[in-house]
Amino acid sequence: MKAIGTIYLTWRKGKGSSRKRVGVIKKNVSNGVSFSYLLDGVREAEKEGFTPYVDFPDITKKYSDNVLEIFGQRLIKTERPDVQKYLDYWAIDAKYKDDKFYLLAHTQGILSTDNFEFLAEFNPIKGLSFISEICGLSYTKISPDLLKIGEELRWELDKKNKYDTNAVRVYKGDTYLGNVKLVHCNVFHKNGGSKLRIHVKSIEKNGQLNRTFINISF
Repeated sequence: MKAIGTIYLTWRKGKGSSRKRVGVIKKNVSNGVSFSYLLDGVREAEKEGFTPYVDFPDITKKYSDNVLEIFGQRLIKTERPDVQKYLDYWAIDAKYKDDKFYLLAHTQGILSTDNFEFLAEFNPIKGLSFISEICGLSYTKISPDLLKIGEELRWELDKKNKYDTNAVRVYKGDTYLGNVKLVHCNVFHKNGGSKLRIHVKSIEKNGQLNRTFINISF
């Protein structure tokens, strides 16, 4: 899984609010999997009501026991009859379908009951394919009929972004849509990132364009 590096735990107050990196999950051969909080991110998030993940209450501690077992509770059960549809949507390589670290990285561990997301820092290697999202649609207010599933979008690095120097802007033609999600945008700045392509994966709309998921591939 050379394509997956660190996984960041992010949090935001709600839809339209900016995501903040509040924790980090690391995996290596010698030390296994660990989780620790990023104190600067935690302090910023606390201003907006953040509280620690219930199973990891001490923000000063490095956790190394049962990290994947706990976070893995956010993942779909692989024995469900519709699991293949789920795996296909999130571009899951079947040989990793029981690997919780891989699944967290690819599915983002999104639940409707809280505001946490698990965003992986991917590496631009041949065969890379993962799902992300265009952020900022609530501000750009794009027409709900502008985009079509499967079409390719263009992107540009946004190094002058004062909030994130790794920001990446996404366009359809000359129309600015929004930005690639926090952390996921980092891959475009790495060696080989210029070869990455973006296609529309799915669209959620109800009178306006609410969410647009994208496939980023090498």
